[in-house]
Amino acid sequence: MSATFEKLMNGADGGLALLQVLAENSFDSVLVTDASPKGKIIYANKSFKSLTGHDPSEIIGKTPRILQGPGTDAKVIARLAGALKSGGKFEGKAINYKKDGTPFIMYWRVLPIKVGRKIIAWVAIQRQGSTI
Repeated sequence: MSATFEKLMNGADGGLALLQVLAENSFDSVLVTDASPKGKIIYANKSFKSLTGHDPSEIIGKTPRILQGPGTDAKVIARLAGALKSGGKFEGKAINYKKDGTPFIMYWRVLPIKVGRKIIAWVAIQRQGSTI
């Protein structure tokens, strides 16, 4: 990491502004959940709405399980749960469902957000795969 970038990130205002621009202008969906066992959604960007049809304001406080349905692979979800429990990273794909019920293949990565050794939240970066 360059010294200039590191300096920007260490300044509370600059780092926050940079992260906001990155998340709000990403082509990929960005979803952040708290670190509670239920994993409630605390942030979703505009691309989340494009991907799922859910407006970010209406899903705050819900869990990402709102995207799951009958075709969602339980083995993938179990692998995700294991990664969350161990504090590790996850990468996978599964059938999820848009707000209108349309199934789609979603690829996603889930990473812990840590302060020191403590996980304070999780970030999921998501994109649509091929159609079903």
